[in-house]
Amino acid sequence: MTPEELLRRIRLGEDSALELKQVRLTDAGKLKAPHADSLSDELAALGNAGGGMLVLGVDDKTRAVTGIPLEQLDRVEDWLTAICIDRIKPPLDVLTRHLELPDATGAARPVILVEVPRSLWVHQSANGYFRRLGHAKRELTPDALARLFQQRSQARLIRFEEQEVPGCGFDDFDALLLRRFLKAEQGDSIAQLNRLHLLREVAGEPRPTVAGVLLCTTEPSRWLRNAEIIAVAHTGTENDPNAQIDARDIGGPLDRQILDAFHFVQRNTSTAARKPLGRVDYPQYAVAALFEAIVNAVAHRDYSLHSQRIRLFMFSDRLEIHSPGALPNTLSLESMTRLSVPRNEVLASLFGRYYPVEDPHLGKSFLMDRRGFGVETILRESTRLSGVRPLYEQIDDLELCLTIYAAAAPTPAESSA
Repeated sequence: MTPEELLRRIRLGEDSALELKQVRLTDAGKLKAPHADSLSDELAALGNAGGGMLVLGVDDKTRAVTGIPLEQLDRVEDWLTAICIDRIKPPLDVLTRHLELPDATGAARPVILVEVPRSLWVHQSANGYFRRLGHAKRELTPDALARLFQQRSQARLIRFEEQEVPGCGFDDFDALLLRRFLKAEQGDSIAQLNRLHLLREVAGEPRPTVAGVLLCTTEPSRWLRNAEIIAVAHTGTENDPNAQIDARDIGGPLDRQILDAFHFVQRNTSTAARKPLGRVDYPQYAVAALFEAIVNAVAHRDYSLHSQRIRLFMFSDRLEIHSPGALPNTLSLESMTRLSVPRNEVLASLFGRYYPVEDPHLGKSFLMDRRGFGVETILRESTRLSGVRPLYEQIDDLELCLTIYAAAAPTPAESSA
């Protein structure tokens, strides 16, 4: 970022990725503002969110460039480094740059630009755990903190899908649903289910895990109320209750949810056709892309978000799939087409080994391919059919929305050609 670009950002004021702080020194050159503890909270909040920038030497209220005395730049940077190491746990890695920006009179004033990346870890600062929301930091509630640990690399220590589910016992598993995971030659069934992370030993008793409840019970929503898909079809292009033509709450084990959601879309999809020498159909959505999108939503959503369900909305011109949770671990909207980093590793693994797909039109042998080409398939096949690239959007670190645009029906001239 050039000084000119940074100055334009400053003029617009603080936002979710920009924090401004005026630096005040005593006559002896000792720092008296900002307070070290407060600054540690701001830095950790940026790292715990999507990252951002801190500019030292700018008044956050007036957005005036006040600068830092040139002879104190190194002292201020040393002070900043000490905060990142000593007052933030684990230490926060930042990148600093010394720049000159013009003040109100046009005179060049030194400032320090601090670039804070989206961290792989969850950071505790002097006053607790914070996350950037809008232009301010917010203290993380216990639920939000647990979700954040789940999303970052520390989640490997406490993966949500491997936790036991209170109130659910081995007898709640359905025998037919269990059958696909058990092999007679591999011995004790409890041991097999433990190896697959569908059960875990708690005080000597086998207890179903989140993954076990999702795959091996007929009604997972008895214990995990969010384990459902809300599907709604509309006649127009707006989310209007008066324009609904079909709606369903889709529950059951996850493989059944995937198939039911897929059939819901097929049932409410209009297919244009023409008959020159024989019937030629013009589907709205590529079948392989549609199926892949539903599988991905079910397999990769954040099941620790207790109040959120997958929402599938159909409109006359598009299909929207809202999947709870931010992108897992270090993925971004830009990298998700090239990398495969599943949030729910157990579900992804089992979908790729124990759930065969027999429909040849779907172009896959199991619910999930372990090659990581799902997003690429969605983008390629949908764009090929409709001419419009699907859109992925991250909404406030709470959900990922995929919009697939419907292919236009042939014109009357094309239909009669």
